[in-house]
Amino acid sequence: MMRADGYIAPMAYVLHYAPDNASLIVRMTLEEMGVYYTTALVDRAARAQNGAAYRAINPAGLIPALETPHGVMFETAAILLWLSDTHGQMAPAQNSPERARFLSMLFFVSNTVHAQLRMLFYPEKYVGENPAAQRALRERLISQHDTAMTLPGALGLVDAYIDGHSAPEAPSILECYMAAVVRWCALYPIGQTAWFNLSAYPALAAMAARLDTRPAAHAVAQAEGLGPTPFSRPVLPNPPEGSAL
Repeated sequence: MMRADGYIAPMAYVLHYAPDNASLIVRMTLEEMGVYYTTALVDRAARAQNGAAYRAINPAGLIPALETPHGVMFETAAILLWLSDTHGQMAPAQNSPERARFLSMLFFVSNTVHAQLRMLFYPEKYVGENPAAQRALRERLISQHDTAMTLPGALGLVDAYIDGHSAPEAPSILECYMAAVVRWCALYPIGQTAWFNLSAYPALAAMAARLDTRPAAHAVAQAEGLGPTPFSRPVLPNPPEGSAL
């Protein structure tokens, strides 16, 4: 917004976040874009995401939410795409021939990879409290399968795309998304990550190592206590405030 004296105020973004949650992806993107934003902690230890105050911001009760001058947004992929189009960064332009496939991959990550990770991390939300049912769901999600798009196959599909569509000068919103995904695959559920080996996905491994060196990753890692190599060799978070779980 421009004042009468010509001063242009920064766009007022407020990122509602919890450490090492999907808000990490949006924070990384905002840092890469160099746009001004502030943060508001959603205290997961107190189950604040289920409270009336946060539900008034995001009725789905999921993290993140982003307050913008045009209203509140939620759903990670929607926020990423809106930021990219608004600021003209980190994704193919709307008239680019690369746009169609890029959007397909972005929403594949959101609708398939990320959705399956939620099932892996919180099986009780999908199959109830029966331990055998939870175990069966987890085993299915991490299985190698010729026809079902389980997590190993889904990661392989994204790896193949990243291999030919990675820009070394700056990451895309898709790469910011996948940096968080490979981090979570290596860490969660705690004690149940033997199925995942980042080296099996060479393009994603190279992407993670490259993003670890960027100033945006350093800023995010410091803010959320993610350690010196948050994507290529992640450790469990030690956030200065809030809880990841």
